Amino acid sequence: MADWKEEVTRVAGTDLAIIKGGRGKPLLVLHEELGHPGWLNWHDALSEERTLIIPIQPGMGNSPRVEPIRTVNQLGLFYSWVLRDLGLAPIDVIGFSIGGWTAAEMASINPSQFRKMILVAPMGIRPPEGEIMDVLCVTIGTQLNATVYDREATPEYNSLYGGGERSASRMEAFEDARAETARIAWEPIFNNPSLPYFLQGVKGLPTQIIWGREDRVVPVSAATAYKEALCNTEVRVAVFDRCGHRPEIEQRDQFLKTVREFLA
Repeated sequence: MADWKEEVTRVAGTDLAIIKGGRGKPLLVLHEELGHPGWLNWHDALSEERTLIIPIQPGMGNSPRVEPIRTVNQLGLFYSWVLRDLGLAPIDVIGFSIGGWTAAEMASINPSQFRKMILVAPMGIRPPEGEIMDVLCVTIGTQLNATVYDREATPEYNSLYGGGERSASRMEAFEDARAETARIAWEPIFNNPSLPYFLQGVKGLPTQIIWGREDRVVPVSAATAYKEALCNTEVRVAVFDRCGHRPEIEQRDQFLKTVREFLA
């Protein structure tokens, strides 16, 4: 397992917790709406060739809330400031769910801050078929269970989230993350109607979209919507069968193969 550590850094006018681990060219990782899930098997595998840089979203974990951040677009502006302060741009980026949406907002603001972009089941664009699940109107357990296609076939899910052994501290962290998500992304529900328009301005940014065919949180039809919005840059789409909203743990080997081939 790669060595990794979390440090709180003064950056972009606030204190920001940042997890860093691995070796090689840096890769920015933007986590999902429930916060950083922990150092997963895919993190460990990819950190053999990449230095993973994982900022903890303000208002979650050890990162204090930044009150001026009121939308996901503004969260993207904040992370762009972080990249400038840390001298990391241009950088490759991978974003998961709301983290993918944030990466897309950042690309629409300034595509030159990224070399390559990977979006894993991103929120942000309303799907042409189906609806983004309102995860804030269900219990955390229901939300978590909806994120995978087959819990029993996904051991890493069970070790992270499964069973009745969720600790009180982890449940409290989930609630804090949901509160921050609601604050910046509930109206309109998990999408920005302006994002498809502004993504048309993205040029010269190779993009890989990854989705699970059985995603119950963000319907796979949104992959087509993202590709159409990113009409002026190179876009690849990979859809994994027997897979829900977490391809990085449900179809880890296929996920890693796709990511490595794209980043290479």
